[in-house]
Amino acid sequence: MAPQPKRKHSTARKGKRILARKQEQSLPQLVVCKNCGKRKLAQQVCKNCNK
Repeated sequence: MAPQPKRKHSTARKGKRILARKQEQSLPQLVVCKNCGKRKLAQQVCKNCNK
């Protein structure tokens, strides 16, 4: 038989755990533009120099 938790996890604690995982996955991939040196999203055109 599997072990059982001694106390119920609160909804706030459960929500924090779920939110932390969602934030890790949703971080955009930022890289430095080779032309101007500004940060831009990977696989997209730089908004500063349009290259």
